[in-house]
Amino acid sequence: MPEAKSSRQNLLRWKKQPVRRTVSQICPPPRRPLTVADVRPGMDNERLGVVRDSMFQNPLIVKAELGKPRERSYSLPGINFNYGLYTRGLDGGVPEAIGHWHVFKQQPAFSHELTRNYIAMNRGAVRAGLVTAPENLLYRQLNDIRISDQHDRKMKKELPSLPPDTTFGIRSRPSTPFFDLLQNQYQQLWVQEQKAAQKAIKLENKHKVFLGKLYETRSSQLRKYKPPVKLDTLWHMPHFQKVGAHLDTFPTEADRQRAFKAHREEHAVRQGTLRMGTYTHP
Repeated sequence: MPEAKSSRQNLLRWKKQPVRRTVSQICPPPRRPLTVADVRPGMDNERLGVVRDSMFQNPLIVKAELGKPRERSYSLPGINFNYGLYTRGLDGGVPEAIGHWHVFKQQPAFSHELTRNYIAMNRGAVRAGLVTAPENLLYRQLNDIRISDQHDRKMKKELPSLPPDTTFGIRSRPSTPFFDLLQNQYQQLWVQEQKAAQKAIKLENKHKVFLGKLYETRSSQLRKYKPPVKLDTLWHMPHFQKVGAHLDTFPTEADRQRAFKAHREEHAVRQGTLRMGTYTHP
């Protein structure tokens, strides 16, 4: 018997015992910002020179460590701080509920002040012969006419009834079709539209009747013919018709003809009304 008990104890000793983990191991507290004391040689955040704790609270300076989540450099409360809302019990439990009954007192209804009917008061003041401002003020104090609630409700416009599934606001922009862009769907649609348009044009030209060459007849030529108009010469006074030139700048008649010939040759490339200006092309 003692030998059987010892063998059983040896088996229990060698059996794997369950590992008990604490609450801090199951739910570890959030990581705190690094400090100068936490930085060890070889770490990514090791710095040379003057090092302050404020350097490790700047997310633009702190580097992410290998195998650890990135720190946001926010300072957190102490270990004894409890997150969440604390609800304080205001009631006394079951004895308080049995012994007392909290009843909310009805709040007094505030009297709604009716709107003054200025139209009726002005009409009554005019009928009474009161036209000045002090007289109207005294008349309104003595005859204070108000608009009833029913009439006030009629005057106010009721809001239009909307369906229960109405969504207010601006519609969101539809998502960009990235797959259609990557697959060149718009290019294929454009090519198909161009092919369909060309096919329709060909089909239209196929059924179109083309007329042959039209020949000109005598009647059509006479219809288009415009008889030339004879331009009469300008009228001159009789006693100025046989007057010769008083100034002749050419030495001989041959020089005169040669100058006029050169002018006629350059007539097409000169500017001006008389074609005696500068050349049109340099």
